Amino acid sequence: MAAPMDEHDPYLWLEEVEGERALVWVEQRNAESQARLADAPGFTALRDDLQAILEADDRIPFVVKRGEHFYNFWQDRDHPRGLWRRTTLEEYRKARPEWEVLIDLDALNAEEGENWVWHGAHCLRPESPDQPWRHCLISLSRGGADADVTREFDLVEKRWVEQGFYRPEAKGGLGWIDRDTVYVQSDFGAGSMTSSGYPRIVKQWRRGTPMNDAETIFEAEPDDMAVGAMHDSTPGFERDFVSRARAFYDNELYLRQADGRLARIEVPNSAHKQVHREWLLVELREPWEVAGTTHPAGALLIADFDAFMSGERELRVLFTPTERTSLSDVTWTRRHLILNVLDDVKHRLYVLTPSEGQWQPDPLAGVPTLGSVSVSAVDDEESDEVFVIVSDYLTPTTLLHGRVGEELETLKQAPALFDAEGLEVTQHFATSPDGTPIPYFQVARRDLEPSGEHPTLLYGYGGFEVPLLPGYSPGVGRAWLSQGGVYVVANIRGGGEYGPRWHQAALREKRHKAFEDFAAVAEDLIERGVTSPQRLGIQGGSNGGLLVGNMLTRYPQLLGAVVCQVPLLDMRRYHKLLAGASWMAEYGDPESDDWQFLRDVSPYHNLEPGAQYPPMLLMTSTRDDRVHPGHARKMMARMSEQGHAALYYENIEGGHGGAADSRQRAHMQALAFTFLCQQLFGDKG
Repeated sequence: MAAPMDEHDPYLWLEEVEGERALVWVEQRNAESQARLADAPGFTALRDDLQAILEADDRIPFVVKRGEHFYNFWQDRDHPRGLWRRTTLEEYRKARPEWEVLIDLDALNAEEGENWVWHGAHCLRPESPDQPWRHCLISLSRGGADADVTREFDLVEKRWVEQGFYRPEAKGGLGWIDRDTVYVQSDFGAGSMTSSGYPRIVKQWRRGTPMNDAETIFEAEPDDMAVGAMHDSTPGFERDFVSRARAFYDNELYLRQADGRLARIEVPNSAHKQVHREWLLVELREPWEVAGTTHPAGALLIADFDAFMSGERELRVLFTPTERTSLSDVTWTRRHLILNVLDDVKHRLYVLTPSEGQWQPDPLAGVPTLGSVSVSAVDDEESDEVFVIVSDYLTPTTLLHGRVGEELETLKQAPALFDAEGLEVTQHFATSPDGTPIPYFQVARRDLEPSGEHPTLLYGYGGFEVPLLPGYSPGVGRAWLSQGGVYVVANIRGGGEYGPRWHQAALREKRHKAFEDFAAVAEDLIERGVTSPQRLGIQGGSNGGLLVGNMLTRYPQLLGAVVCQVPLLDMRRYHKLLAGASWMAEYGDPESDDWQFLRDVSPYHNLEPGAQYPPMLLMTSTRDDRVHPGHARKMMARMSEQGHAALYYENIEGGHGGAADSRQRAHMQALAFTFLCQQLFGDKG
């Protein structure tokens, strides 16, 4: 049955993001939450403590190499919007490097009367190694929204380029081809954006000409998701590519030829595709039969790119998943390919050297195997140097540096920001109703007694093939673990912990599997005597907000409190709100027969007036132009109408991240932890 889209929704007015009536309502709800939470004893101290953590001077300043300099974006108490700065490797090795500031975003905001939030820099590699890096495209967002502007900056003169490239505010971006030419995808006027709100036209734009007059090189369909183009400047392998995202897991990649024609790379649309020097990498999301051989979903294949484009189909298998392993990531250096493999949500790094025919992976030396491990090339065009970041729930982040094949050195070590003495991380497996083992990590005291009385915070996501991996969170440590709470992260289906199969097990009509998995973890915690329903709180944001919203309506008897952040909650109208149409491959189409299963997972439609729900805190941002704040607003309004216990807080800035700077971030975190402590600690009898 198709969704009755014209059914009366009494709270549609709350979808008017900056409507006067809606903002008055937001102000009233914020005041209620402030009175209950921000005025509570200890809130100010907690907020200040969390802000101090976020702004600590001894955090690791992560860097990106461009030429002889290493670039970093840094925010602290004196620079809440941040500094874009650079230093040398020799200086970076020091405990307190000297930095050369290029852009002071707070000073820029004061000068221009704006509220810019940093969105990144794309810099043009010079034509020869003896030339300095000079030309950069800087993206800035008003208030943290996805939409941003792009401006040109000169690294030599250290100033904005007068009459340089400038892209007005919109979703999209610019990318260098050469110093006088860029690719641009943006809002060019009526009909130039897709139904998902992203660019559907990509152009080649020459310096000194109007952006709208640039040459169109590709135009997608209005119901596609987005388009883009990029220039590969690798010496000897200069090439141009156009990508067409038809839907979230349906992407076509084209080689742009010298005459402007586009040649499609003939691999499955669902596969992740990457071209590096002479190689084509294909990571499969569904089985693919080639020359009589069927390669499974999750496999990684490699081929000679030019030979593949000429019609040859000689593919080599570099990785095949198992029931317990999946490919987390791949990283190229100048001569090597590093595979980052998850084995029951634990990282293993392996090195291959395709240029020398060494196809058997060898473990990367000197890398810990516990916790999360991520690797990035320092400069994949020039060297085999890598940065490796290692972290877990109790161990502060470490930054390692070195060359592949040599022992890595510790370059930076973050300080301990909470007392982890007596705490331990353990991995457990719950059993979902269909018999599937669901892994989860638990952080608790080593001597934890199975009393069922421990306040426990359970976190989850379960969507878009995104894995939840161990990481150091000083905010959780200070605000929760140090108070005696137990912290749990569930690796439920819908995520990417076991590759495509794990994700696809909870797609569309199978979305309920993610909720069943999360409930199974909650039940396992209760059965093991870790906690009880009165002491168990859950938290999730974005797709995780949909998760905890469904936990509220489906499993209220398991829960004592719910924190729901920047959530999807109205699955009837989600595809009409901001970027929602781009997620129909994940959830389904509400205007088709899909509504039959979407109705079942739409928390906004499944609230019952007489039900006994645990207290809920809903949090969102006015400037979130990805997941519409109307989801949280309408959920709050309906819960209030039905007499359920709920609080609501909407940050005026912050985009989908919920906050634009560390002060706002600390305030939001303190609200959430104060709410959880109020509900889960103390006398619950």
